[in-house]
Amino acid sequence: MPMTDVPSFSIVIPTYNRPEQLAVCLQACARLDYPRDRFEVIVVDDGGVEPLDGIVARFHGVLTLTLLQQENRGPAAARNRGASEALGEVLAFTDDDCAPASDWLKALGRHCVASPDCVVGGRTINALTGNVYSTASQLLISYLLSFYNAIPNQARFFPSSNLAFPTKPFRAAGGFDVTYPRAAAEDRELCDRWLHLGQRMIYAAEAVVYHAHALTFRTFLWQHFHYGQGAFCFHRVRARRRQDRVKVEPLTFYVNMLRYPFVSAPGVQAPLLMLLLMVTQVANAAGFFWMRIKGTAAIK
Repeated sequence: MPMTDVPSFSIVIPTYNRPEQLAVCLQACARLDYPRDRFEVIVVDDGGVEPLDGIVARFHGVLTLTLLQQENRGPAAARNRGASEALGEVLAFTDDDCAPASDWLKALGRHCVASPDCVVGGRTINALTGNVYSTASQLLISYLLSFYNAIPNQARFFPSSNLAFPTKPFRAAGGFDVTYPRAAAEDRELCDRWLHLGQRMIYAAEAVVYHAHALTFRTFLWQHFHYGQGAFCFHRVRARRRQDRVKVEPLTFYVNMLRYPFVSAPGVQAPLLMLLLMVTQVANAAGFFWMRIKGTAAIK
């Protein structure tokens, strides 16, 4: 069946011990400029210790909202759980520390109607501009989006913070790989698997969510160390899928990354952001080679 002109969405939000951030996310969902009967919100509590019933109760009568609970299995499993209960034609994934712009579903929906069999991904913007570590981390994601999605109708990567999947094909493809227990490359693997199945992805830069992930230097390092662990798992799975050796990006990828702060965010912070991008790659490489030495069992 063709998709309706106003597609129905199921917004899936995994959460773990971040009730305040979740409340902000749900408030943004309540402000979405989209027909209320054409979207639902599914929150999946991934084994958090803090009860969420009180927060969810604030939005009854404002949102069509479902709270699911599971033992802690990681965000990939939580997203799959939410997708299994979804009633919408399209799954719209975001994170509990994100706030979608009011026209987010409208922007995604236009592309979903025009290309109903495609995955659509949007743009994520750092909401904590006063936190240099959050700024640098989000700048790296922005660079990846610009690199992999230079041709918007031939996109290759989207983070799970801003990703729309047609529901039935998502389920048929197997969803997120639950062997990734952390938020580290499971979205990258799903995008690569989707493309390997001969499907297409579209970058919709006008579909915006705002990301508020506060980082210190320590948590910044750990985040990118974990990304390196996930990258090793991803490259190994990708090599097996394509029956090829493990390959990483060319040298020009890294050179252009270090130039990116001066192009996208010129100003007094650009040299510091360049330095922090260098730090991300050192931490990423450490995680990558730690996994290569220890094996995937070490991440669990």
